Amino acid sequence: MAVDGNWNLTLTTPMGERQATLTLLSSGGTLTGTQGADGNSAEIFDGTISGDAVNWKVTITSPMTLTLEFIGTISGDSMSGEMGIGPMGSFPFTGAKA
Repeated sequence: MAVDGNWNLTLTTPMGERQATLTLLSSGGTLTGTQGADGNSAEIFDGTISGDAVNWKVTITSPMTLTLEFIGTISGDSMSGEMGIGPMGSFPFTGAKA
C-alpha cells in the first residue's frame, strides 16, 4: 500500500519547524511503525488507515513528555494533516516518501 515505507515529516510546532522520520506498515486497517526525531525514536500506537485517511499517536519525551496525535491524508508520495499536541492545540504537518 502507498502508506507503507519511510517518510520524512516536517512538523510545525510552538517551538518552530521540526523534522521527523516515520516508518509505517499497514495491515488491514491498522498502522504500525516508529517515529523519530532528534535522535529519539518511539513506536506509534492507535494507528489506523481507511482509504487515504491515516491516524496515529506517538509519545515523545523531549523536550517534555507529550502524546502527539496525527490525523492526515495520503496523496501519492505525500501526506499532510494536523498534529494535536494536547492542551497546546493542533498544528500542521507535511510528509514525503523518503
